[in-house]
Amino acid sequence: MGAATPAKRSPAVLVVDDDPIVADSLSEFLAAEGYQTSTAYNADEARRALADAARGDTSHPPHPFAVVISDVALPDESGMELLRQAAAQHPETAFIMLTGYGHVEGAVESIRLGAVDYLTKPVVDEELRLALERALRQQALKAENCRLRHQLDERYGLDNIIGGDARMLRIYDLVESVAPSRTTVLMSGESGTGKSLIAHAIHHRSPRRDGPFVELSCGSIPETLLESELFGHVKGAFTGAHADKPGRFLAADGGTIFLDEINSASPAMQLKLLRVLQERKFEPVGTSKTIEIDVRVILASNQPLEELVARGEFRQDLFYRINVVMVELPPLRERVSDIPLLAEHFLGRYSQEMGKQVVGFSPVAMDALRRYPFPGNIRELENVVQRAVVLTRGQTITPEDLPPQVTGEAEAGVLARRAGGAPGGAPAGLPALDDGAPWEPIRLEEALREPERVIILRALRGNDWNRQKTADDLGINRTTLYKKMRQLDIDPELDARRAG
Repeated sequence: MGAATPAKRSPAVLVVDDDPIVADSLSEFLAAEGYQTSTAYNADEARRALADAARGDTSHPPHPFAVVISDVALPDESGMELLRQAAAQHPETAFIMLTGYGHVEGAVESIRLGAVDYLTKPVVDEELRLALERALRQQALKAENCRLRHQLDERYGLDNIIGGDARMLRIYDLVESVAPSRTTVLMSGESGTGKSLIAHAIHHRSPRRDGPFVELSCGSIPETLLESELFGHVKGAFTGAHADKPGRFLAADGGTIFLDEINSASPAMQLKLLRVLQERKFEPVGTSKTIEIDVRVILASNQPLEELVARGEFRQDLFYRINVVMVELPPLRERVSDIPLLAEHFLGRYSQEMGKQVVGFSPVAMDALRRYPFPGNIRELENVVQRAVVLTRGQTITPEDLPPQVTGEAEAGVLARRAGGAPGGAPAGLPALDDGAPWEPIRLEEALREPERVIILRALRGNDWNRQKTADDLGINRTTLYKKMRQLDIDPELDARRAG
């Protein structure tokens, strides 16, 4: 015979009433309904019972009470005061309040203090059954919320932001300082340096942590749709607007909105954002109705905004408005000492996810990771480690499990071949170093234009013009790819006609 399945634990209920007849009769009824029961005849006894059960004292159920049913009128103090204190000290326990003198004010006050229900004596059996069911559902919901919050603590707590670099330690301190306020935060840094993780950490450590966290990459949304995505629209506002749609700002009401790649926003959009930051209000596309919101705004840029302001590509007034607290994230190549910590962190995560016993890196493999410049920063390192865990057949990551570009074993001519270059390794349009031709002055920008155009064009064709895949292959973000396509006159339709 197989092992017996453990019996499901019955919920524990504490009955608090100064009338022993009422307390005992309620306990008998609850026991008949399948509950574990305990009784207390005043608030002080109830507090001790709650504390004992929370500690696992065997004189009470060896686990916290799921529900407390308490009379409002107790001899030593009000049941409302017991509710107020216990709700703070034992959030996993639900409360049902009883009274012999039901009135609306008492019901409202008990609910405000956290009670699930407010019943009038004599209690009807069916009413009590329904109240207990509601209380247990709320208790289960609280337990689930605690579990989810623990997961969020693990994922977005500062302990999950790996690194001992001095600049990162200063950033951790800055997150702790700025999180409790509603101050606008501006982050700068290359793509893949962890800006989203820092934004999550600020939100998660703020008083808004129970509110929504909404994230949007402005560079991933076409300019014609960005306003609607941020502020929403009403039905008929434009072609294809078949129904009202709330925007990201409204979705973030009461919480935090994180706008990444803010540098890609147009001047018109920058002006609208300036108004939202100043007045906390906006109008959805297609209507003059003003919506007021309470939102904390965190922004990020993968280009230096000061330089964009100097070139007239970013509004100076908006820059001054959002540059309240600046967080500058260093690229991974400037914090090489953190690479082993990050690599081990990702190794543990993906080994667990894939059910593999991979315990570390060989010295040669770790040395290769330290030497590689990681143009894609932490995101690229994570992908490299994930790939290594998938490919390895042993318990240790070796150089053979790492991509060729990381170990330096890629063939010397691979870039030239991708660019259609000459056998000597020179990109297309440039002479080989050993052709004996005399030097003719040429601006470096002009010399690199055509090779760069060929590389991007070939990558686009090889990926069937999938911009995101192409940007990933080239180690740049999609916004940068779009800008280079415009600068280099790369047009998908024109290219297709030429190919035909």
